[in-house]
Amino acid sequence: MSQKITVVGAGYVGMSLSVMLAKHNSVVLYDVNKNKVKLIKEKKSTINDIYLKKYWKENKLKINATTSQKIAYKTANYIIVCTPTNYDENKNYFDTSSVKKVVSEAIKINKNATFIIKSTIPVGFTKALRKELKYSKIIFSPEFLREDRALFDNLYPSRIILGSKTREAKQFANLLKKGAEKKNIKTFHIGSSDAEAVKLFSNTFLAMRVSFFNELDSYSISKKLKTKSIIEGVCADERIGDYYNNPSFGYGGYCLPKDTKQLLANYESIPQKLIEAIISSNTTRKDFISNEILKLKPKIVGIYLLAMKSGSDNFRFSSVQGIMKRLKAKGIKIIVFEPSLNKKIFFGSEVVKNIKDFKKKSNLVIANRMFDEIKDIEKKVFTRDIFGKD
Repeated sequence: MSQKITVVGAGYVGMSLSVMLAKHNSVVLYDVNKNKVKLIKEKKSTINDIYLKKYWKENKLKINATTSQKIAYKTANYIIVCTPTNYDENKNYFDTSSVKKVVSEAIKINKNATFIIKSTIPVGFTKALRKELKYSKIIFSPEFLREDRALFDNLYPSRIILGSKTREAKQFANLLKKGAEKKNIKTFHIGSSDAEAVKLFSNTFLAMRVSFFNELDSYSISKKLKTKSIIEGVCADERIGDYYNNPSFGYGGYCLPKDTKQLLANYESIPQKLIEAIISSNTTRKDFISNEILKLKPKIVGIYLLAMKSGSDNFRFSSVQGIMKRLKAKGIKIIVFEPSLNKKIFFGSEVVKNIKDFKKKSNLVIANRMFDEIKDIEKKVFTRDIFGKD
């Protein structure tokens, strides 16, 4: 049975989820950003996802967008919350105000809708919100999306998790299954706090894996060993696996840094060493990489792309920015090449629009990942991209 679904927030999670669900349901995307709403009405994506654009073009989707709360909320069966929850360093806690605001305002307009929270939240948040608002139909369902493959990961999910065993939760799980291309998807109906913990522990494990191979690489550089040979030998063990093992400047992006910090905050008085070490390791890696670059004594360092992954236009909290700040603190002149930037200056550094000018001006180019566009200047590129993959 087709459902009326409202998705709040037209970012990576909201946009990709809307496109998947709109094949079999009527979807309204609500966002306060008028430009995003305009793009969606023109059948254009708000995110850089090639697979999503292709899917939208090839399928008839029932999808609309609005900046009106009344239009968005009034008749919706499901309201999916995909607003950002940035980590507040001062409070050591996710800023969940946008999630609470959406649910509080929507309940005043629609007292029958089921809320699905896709925003990442602290353990115990959903239970507390239900109690505070005296509204039981609030369910947390974590997402596990890669930035440049958001729709693909919705269509071929590793698992579906609902922090509820209610009829509404089971119905929503079926909506996700119906929209997906993958069959026989592992589905879990568990407690809300358990579901919240799954999200935080999953991302922290990924951060730990990134940190492990980065520290392996730091060791190899220091001892003048071959990183590739060591990683291939280590990963031949099936228990370890040959994946997610390409060294980088550190883990970054929107999810891993804030989720690891939130998980650490959730521990409070619980004994732990590993979670804290993962966060510390990421800082150490950036220090190490910056020192290696400084040893080369460059006068002008070019930052080739701020985004961490191929196909991504999102460079929030990217690890290369940490390297950039450290080099600037040592007096190194920085220039930036990032096509998605519509400004001339980025954090006090010149943004060079022309790739030829960028290559010419840079004594050394640092790139988290190697691309064909800079292979002609490979000798002056500093990267830890060993395998040529994300």
